Amino acid sequence: MPAVRRAVVDGLFYPAAPAALRAQVADYIASVGIDDAARRPKLLITPHAGYVYCGAIAGHAYALLGRRRAQISRVVLLGPAHRVAVDGLAAPEADAFETPLGEIMLDVAALASLDDLPQVVRDDRAHEHEHSLEVQLPFLQTLLESFTLVPLVVGDASAEVLRLVSRDLDRGLIRAGRPGQARAAE
Repeated sequence: MPAVRRAVVDGLFYPAAPAALRAQVADYIASVGIDDAARRPKLLITPHAGYVYCGAIAGHAYALLGRRRAQISRVVLLGPAHRVAVDGLAAPEADAFETPLGEIMLDVAALASLDDLPQVVRDDRAHEHEHSLEVQLPFLQTLLESFTLVPLVVGDASAEVLRLVSRDLDRGLIRAGRPGQARAAE
């Protein structure tokens, strides 16, 4: 049985009821009305607060994925650490993350490609109560057909450390035979 990181801010930052959550996220995305014909984002920077404060802004960012959503099979999420001190970046030990919309499988091969990097530690404590990544997941679950997740909590990490990890992660994804198609970041 896979280890699952359970939702912790459902009912606080976003609706706990699946139908209400899916409808709210779909409304945020649909209300944007972006013509995405010329857009091919490789990176999104999105807010990470309760949906009442930032849902419309997050919806605007995720709407940019538009028609390309069927091409995205992996999402790398970087989010700031709020509750646990992290030196560098923290990758989870879990196999899946859960929201009221269901479970998202983690890309264990991509995460394993980071195991030898001194800037990345495996630490479920950093993910256990962290909202910065969790609030992104319902948008991804509503928009994308099928994807795996590479969630990383960012603590005390310089721009150089982030560049090195990004480079090594990208190389690891290519070695795994699945080049990264999209990254979402905080």
